[in-house]
Amino acid sequence: MTAPLPNPCIIATRESRLALWQAEHVRDLLGARHGLAVELLGMTTRGDQILDRALSKVGGKGLFVKELEVALEEDRAHLAVHSLKDVPMVLPDGFVLAAVLEREDPRDAWVSPRHADIASLPQGARVGTSSLRRVVQLKALRPDLDVQPLRGNLDTRLRKLDEGQYDGIVLAAAGLKRLGLGERIRCVIDPGVMLPAAGQGALGIEVRQDATALRALVAQHIDVGTWLSVHAERAVSRALGGSCSMPLAAFAQWDGDELVIEARLGHPLDASRPIVRALARAQVLRTLDATQDAEALGLEVVAQLRAGGGDDLLAALPEA
Repeated sequence: MTAPLPNPCIIATRESRLALWQAEHVRDLLGARHGLAVELLGMTTRGDQILDRALSKVGGKGLFVKELEVALEEDRAHLAVHSLKDVPMVLPDGFVLAAVLEREDPRDAWVSPRHADIASLPQGARVGTSSLRRVVQLKALRPDLDVQPLRGNLDTRLRKLDEGQYDGIVLAAAGLKRLGLGERIRCVIDPGVMLPAAGQGALGIEVRQDATALRALVAQHIDVGTWLSVHAERAVSRALGGSCSMPLAAFAQWDGDELVIEARLGHPLDASRPIVRALARAQVLRTLDATQDAEALGLEVVAQLRAGGGDDLLAALPEA
């Protein structure tokens, strides 16, 4: 028996300004295309509450989605909207990723009141980020930099920068652009310099597996090119046990009818160690039926990383 569409349909969302923008974006899409009545259920997650410690120390990115999944499980909400880079690579039983929307700019952004780019920073400049992926790539570019933790929502991070706590910070370009803060970007960082995280810039919609009618409706909003790209990226992270304690980058993009994916893996405790890099490309049909082909391409990159020294880096990961 097919589960009926909920009326109203309730979206579980974090209450940060960016998360609310994302949920409102999906609400408007569903309302405009399907005439669906949609309401928001704002929630504060543990990831929002714990700001004095790195995510890798307190449970990882899943802290941003667990409470939303509980709301789905208890029928207080019917779908959850996530920044895909915050979604664990393996969803709990009973939940599915029903759609991935068209990707915003996937690159990292350099934000600074005084310095045009990372290269122009003075020796020993203080840079803010709590992403190990960004830390190891920053240190590879500029070993002299004083890279310091930076937690909190987007507005909090910008406030700390404006207060003079950092010479510059690195943020996802997508979030700044979605909130109309693109003018804060001094420059976007080329992926050749700093490779993005798996799923960066993409929005994912999570629903219960048994919500068949809602799953079918939401699936109409899948952007196939983005879906295949992020499945290739997430396959890399999943195969390597990707977590906040792993400095892993994975980014796939289209070159004509070929999907090209690059990945980088750094040492979790010693940013001076060389980064292991891998790249693979293959022709992939732009259809949902090709999802496994995209994931297979991601696994090809995983094999390259492991063969190129990645196993030694993985062995150095701190125990959870």
